[in-house]
Amino acid sequence: MPSSPIRRVVDLEEAEALVARAKAAGKRVVLANGHFDLLHVGHVRYLEGARACGDYLVVAVNDDHATARQKGRGRPIVPAAERAEMVAALSVVDVVLIFGQERVSSLLERLRPDVHCKGTDYLEDTVPERDVMRRLGGDTRIVGDPKRHATRDVIATVLERFAPKAKEQEKGPR
Repeated sequence: MPSSPIRRVVDLEEAEALVARAKAAGKRVVLANGHFDLLHVGHVRYLEGARACGDYLVVAVNDDHATARQKGRGRPIVPAAERAEMVAALSVVDVVLIFGQERVSSLLERLRPDVHCKGTDYLEDTVPERDVMRRLGGDTRIVGDPKRHATRDVIATVLERFAPKAKEQEKGPR
């Protein structure tokens, strides 16, 4: 029986131990990372693609401060602990950790995965951490479907469909 999602969200030290165990068992370890604010099908396809690159998937979720710095005002919508729990609930994910840096270079150094996966909004040559993975002897892979899904698009759709109605309801009957 799989562990509950909340137990699969761990700190860096526990992630190191779990990765070491997976490697000792001969598993190919993959690290994927992202914000995962308002989980959508693009995220799922990205993580499925990452899992296909190995046997043990570690997902690093940006913390709230990093998400706000990178995504702008009003973000994240969902707090990091909840985003991590939702990602951990996906069957393709083995373990999740929350990190505060803008880049995962330091996590790659500590966890030393065999593969680092990024989404299709990157090319292998544009992945900021590719040199770290080369130095570590690992691979960088681009996975997931074409970038046709984005949290900002989900937000825009919600606002388009519901914001005018909400304003009408606030005004009340005339």
